Amino acid sequence: MSEDNIKRRAKGLDRAFDILDFLKEVGQPLRPNDIAKGIGGPKSTVYELVASLLERRVLEPVGQEGHVYLGRQLYFLGQAHLRHFDLSREADQALQEIVRQTQETAQMCLLNGRKYTVALMKEGERHFRISSNIGENAPIPWTASGRLLLGHLSDGQIVDLIDERDFVLPDGERLPLETFLKQIRQATEDGFFSFDSVADTFTHCFAAPVRDEHGVCICTLCIVAPRADAQRNYQQYRRVLIDSANRLARRIND
Repeated sequence: MSEDNIKRRAKGLDRAFDILDFLKEVGQPLRPNDIAKGIGGPKSTVYELVASLLERRVLEPVGQEGHVYLGRQLYFLGQAHLRHFDLSREADQALQEIVRQTQETAQMCLLNGRKYTVALMKEGERHFRISSNIGENAPIPWTASGRLLLGHLSDGQIVDLIDERDFVLPDGERLPLETFLKQIRQATEDGFFSFDSVADTFTHCFAAPVRDEHGVCICTLCIVAPRADAQRNYQQYRRVLIDSANRLARRIND
């Protein structure tokens, strides 16, 4: 295969992932023409890729008007991934134990490119339940986990990673870069970070790092609790979360 053919195929693969990422973010079926507009791609290329993805059941047709959405093949691929991905399997058990001890919602969170995402979640065992959309991207500075997930990066790498617009919080206020960097360094030293959620006026978020054998935070375990309960049980939730994150790190690094 010539170098030009390799480059064309690689570009086509990038476009295919752009299509899948865009549909995940939008969260609803779309026509190929709308997908092309959304990702800024040539219509002819997008139509061709959509046809190929439909043939492989990576996308599936929805309704009678040409809409497509993420297909069941992605589900099977995801299940295959989970069967062989120790972190997810072990983290699921850790989240169940956190919920058992605190009754609060527990999450495992990761970086997803330049964003933050909730990868796994167990809802709390209480009448008032808190939940998040798994796989939905959020600006890193909006999150407690973000202060831990970036701890291995230099200040310059952090500035390059985060979109400048992501420092604007939901209330319209801008988080100063200096404050964010200081919080990252302190959270990394403490092995813990918590704050009142900037995206929800009723909850408090706790996060603890799960570190690999090199000390890099590969994910976080989190508790999301009503603010009053978080204040009343702060030390217990902090202890449970840190202990759970450390146990998970030992299991996956053994």
